[in-house]
Amino acid sequence: MEILCFTVTPFAENCFVLVEGNEALVVDPGEAAPELLQALSRYTVKTIALTHAHIDHVGGCSGVKAATGAELVCHREAAPMLEAAPLQGRMFGMDVPPPPAPDRFFDEGDTVSVGGVALKVVNCPGHAPGHVAFVGDGFIIGGDVLFAGSVGRTDLPGGSMGVLLDSIRTRFLSLPDDTEVYSGHGPVTTIGWERKTNPFLQ
Repeated sequence: MEILCFTVTPFAENCFVLVEGNEALVVDPGEAAPELLQALSRYTVKTIALTHAHIDHVGGCSGVKAATGAELVCHREAAPMLEAAPLQGRMFGMDVPPPPAPDRFFDEGDTVSVGGVALKVVNCPGHAPGHVAFVGDGFIIGGDVLFAGSVGRTDLPGGSMGVLLDSIRTRFLSLPDDTEVYSGHGPVTTIGWERKTNPFLQ
């Protein structure tokens, strides 16, 4: 499997495209950037999956869905924030098109698939309502839970530092040290490196 990263929006959000064969899975399209849409045109895109519904992660849902016809899936608890994306945008002086309604919801223990490869959905509350991560073979697409040297902010609605740290401990630090962490912002890191050096985890 190949994992492509497109850093989009003024928030430098990482949109990930997971490619297996001729299929692609889009995770967190913060913006329907031309380079992202051009890359997706080479593949069959069946699913757009959201880790959570903050504006920097969902601003491109309408454009990507229109270009690919893919279904949009998220956790049920993320749906109200997704619906409020235009309002979120106005708070930051951004014009965000209303995102489409989710085609279905996922929850703990479900999977999202690309080209026959299934990623496990795990619930990771603490940063935002309905936050999830996607666990594959040797990697986790983690959204805004754990970053290289930091953790997700918890001062937004639905945030809780205690809950976030519990999510990191049970969902991230339970993985092998060589597991690669693809975060919503910043570079790729590993579980082992964060376990040893992340000041929030000491």
